[in-house]
Amino acid sequence: MIPSKPHRAGHIAVIGRPNVGKSTLVNALVGAKVSIVSNRPQTTRHRLLGIATFPEGQLVLVDTPGLHRDQGRSSASAMHRWMNRAARGALEGVDAALLVVQAGRWDEEDGAAWQLLHQAGVPVVLVVNQVDRLKDKAALLPFLASATEGREFASVHPVSALKRTGLEALVGALLPLLPEQPAPYGEDEITDRSQRFLAAELLREQLMRQLGAELPYATTVEIERFEEDGALSRIGAVIWVEREGQKAIVIGKGGTRLREIGTKARQQMERLFDRKVFLETWVRVREGWSDDEAALRAFGYEEPGMGNRE
Repeated sequence: MIPSKPHRAGHIAVIGRPNVGKSTLVNALVGAKVSIVSNRPQTTRHRLLGIATFPEGQLVLVDTPGLHRDQGRSSASAMHRWMNRAARGALEGVDAALLVVQAGRWDEEDGAAWQLLHQAGVPVVLVVNQVDRLKDKAALLPFLASATEGREFASVHPVSALKRTGLEALVGALLPLLPEQPAPYGEDEITDRSQRFLAAELLREQLMRQLGAELPYATTVEIERFEEDGALSRIGAVIWVEREGQKAIVIGKGGTRLREIGTKARQQMERLFDRKVFLETWVRVREGWSDDEAALRAFGYEEPGMGNRE
């Protein structure tokens, strides 16, 4: 009788510069949408756990905001500084890390992320994402050689998180890096965050997607009410902006844009929560909230190292 492989489980930080597909990768590994995505940098603002369970073990993936070059306190907003702290704080207590980069591109921010992981002293796996977008496939091998030169990685994996290719080999390489221990979470758990938190994120995702460059970072969402009424969830959400003109942009002519944002967010909530949702939204103004540390805390932006359970 062949002895079974030991069960392994542990925490893995997912690190990289903005817009390389970290959240898409986490969602693909988990097999469910736990982290919001858009084509705008800085979509991910909060650190959260995505829990991927397999027969051989459990990956607890720490999804993080994208790392930015530190430009100094005077030139970076409180939001910018907070996201960098959250990304760096994700390395506390992890067993391994994923450095996610875009296929064909390595810049100073990728180098800074590598240095951060190298100094953390944990095994680092290089994930070269978006290989499906690489027009010249012959350029992949030279890029891999350049990215790994002078840098030590536990393994290197070209993948497409969007198309879910290359993920089986990635999981197979990650599990041996983790300690032998029982799974810390149940096999039906996919994140450490509450439905209340996820509802706010799904609404913010639609703001990022539909407003695009008009209003990329001046919005946040606060859930004022989350009640379960039989098979129905009743959710009241406030969309905060920084100026009256931004409020008009979110609402749109005759309220059409706000209704469209709310409808798509509600549909995403119903899909994730597997229940009917009644969603009400309001838009309010709080000047300068993104550069106000107290406002960030009031809106649920926790300090790195704080527990995520709500």
